[in-house]
Amino acid sequence: MAVTDIMSPECQTDPGPVWEALRETAPLSFHEGLDAYVISRYDDVEKAFKNPVFTSDNYSWQLEPVHGRTILQMDGREHSVHRGLVTPAFRGSELTTKFAPVILRNARELVDGFRHAGEVDLVDAFTTRFPINVIVDMLGLPKSDHALFHRWYTSIMAFLGNLAQDQGVIDRGLRTKEELQAYMLPRIAERRADPRDDLLSTLCTAEIDGERMTELEIKAFVSLLLVAGGETTDKALASMMVNLVNHPEQMARVRADRTLIANAFAETLRYSPPVQMIMRQPAEDVEVSGGTIPAGATVICLIAAANRDPRHYAEPDRFDITRPDLDFGKAFTAAANHTGFAFGRHFCVGAMLAKTEVEIATNELLDAMDDIELLEPAPLSGLFTRAPTSLRLRFRPTS
Repeated sequence: MAVTDIMSPECQTDPGPVWEALRETAPLSFHEGLDAYVISRYDDVEKAFKNPVFTSDNYSWQLEPVHGRTILQMDGREHSVHRGLVTPAFRGSELTTKFAPVILRNARELVDGFRHAGEVDLVDAFTTRFPINVIVDMLGLPKSDHALFHRWYTSIMAFLGNLAQDQGVIDRGLRTKEELQAYMLPRIAERRADPRDDLLSTLCTAEIDGERMTELEIKAFVSLLLVAGGETTDKALASMMVNLVNHPEQMARVRADRTLIANAFAETLRYSPPVQMIMRQPAEDVEVSGGTIPAGATVICLIAAANRDPRHYAEPDRFDITRPDLDFGKAFTAAANHTGFAFGRHFCVGAMLAKTEVEIATNELLDAMDDIELLEPAPLSGLFTRAPTSLRLRFRPTS
């Protein structure tokens, strides 16, 4: 009998068959241990992100304990105002002119650490460090604090992925919240009094209809940015590199035409998304494939399963950077037809930042490394998020 328990050892080892079994035989299932309903088909996951009956009230217990109250929990005018306050920094000229040089400098500095070595663990040497370093620099915080933020990021991610409710992980996450708050509040006060040309100052001074974010709201957004901005880029970069190395003909196409980096990133978000699941909570009873979800229930939306739904994609288990049924032109907008950035009003505000980071980083990596091959199979780990825990590569230095 097929395994459909998302907390089973089989799912931890290889979730693909579990996602398929759920999607095809139990598109709506109830997990007693998690006290949650699980949905896995593309149309149902899309509905959960787009239909306003599905709220993000679950974040009050899932995210708020470690972040504080964030934009993800807001609706209506409050959400519109806060999204309006933070969005300009993550798109358009603000992103390309102010932050693209910061991204390039950080990518180049990390690549310089191994470009002549011929071998590297790309996860340890690059992907887990690069997006966090970028965020710290964008915020205008000291470079000497990169390691501190990397530790906080790791602790918060462990808290959010702690489906088994390990008490040690919970305690470390709550301690991180206090440490980050003690670090950020004095710096937020400094930027309020003396703004500079950085993202933290932008957050401190942004105003809509006379409204500004409070100090705790700014701190909560920084905490969220660490995770949302770090996680997608960190794990997607590692997964994308594995996908390209395992498909040398597609790696060759990307090398020859670097505009295809965005395609490879978008297809990675579909084929092996870094975030495997997102939770929602319906305000009233709602119908999905397989039955009814009662009002107030926790719903686990299996992004990774939805992205392999054969009802939506032809040959969904094939990695293809030119697949006709993935709209690459809209892959980093709210009109995307993959679930990697969610949909609707809570579509990821940092999607274009992630795209810019991945394009710049991949260009730097491909410029430095030729004839890339795996030294050993890349071990995958994680359930809430999933990606290689190490990525040992052999390559020919280009200079």
